[in-house]
Amino acid sequence: APGDDRPEQERRAEAAEIMDRRAAEDLPYVFIGLPSAITGPYDDVVLPAWVEKPDWELELAVVIGRAAHQVSVEEALDHVAGYTIANDLTDRATVFRRDMPQIGTDWLRSKNAPGFTPLGPWIVPASSITDPDDLRVTLKLNGETMQDESTRDMIFDVARVVAYASQSARLLPGDLVLTGSPAGNGMHWGRLLRDGDVMDGSVTGLGAQRTRCVTEAS
Repeated sequence: APGDDRPEQERRAEAAEIMDRRAAEDLPYVFIGLPSAITGPYDDVVLPAWVEKPDWELELAVVIGRAAHQVSVEEALDHVAGYTIANDLTDRATVFRRDMPQIGTDWLRSKNAPGFTPLGPWIVPASSITDPDDLRVTLKLNGETMQDESTRDMIFDVARVVAYASQSARLLPGDLVLTGSPAGNGMHWGRLLRDGDVMDGSVTGLGAQRTRCVTEAS
């Protein structure tokens, strides 16, 4: 959180404890994003002038094929049409509302600038993916590997995330469910996105995307 000046080891230990508790309680955390944030897999990503701490988050994205409302974990994957790659860009500086801490997080401002969700290149049919919980998610920044982990390591598997989201919302064909990002974002490395940065993102069997960051002309 902003203003947290504790040693990194202490902050990491707290984060691990929170993750372990979430897994034990079986409660995913879900929020919604705007379709207007989506851009192509090879498009430039414009970093708006107001964004102070732009960061990357490569993720497996689930594409809903059949409407899903209050489906069970066992039924969830029957509602999935396929899978693709998403980079869920985030401005770390605006995640938390400093002016209204009691309200908490501001996902609209921090994650939904135009083009902040590079998507694709393809939707691969679910029937072509043997196990969505065994795919390697890799992001390189200017050729250097930053994220490299398996979906096997996710706190909640794909079916659980889809089922959970469907308990309160009706998921419709074409909706995307992003499954969360592995360790290795910019905050982890102490290196955030800058003008000219090139991100290469890949997920096993789903192809690869390449996007270049350009700062908005003032």
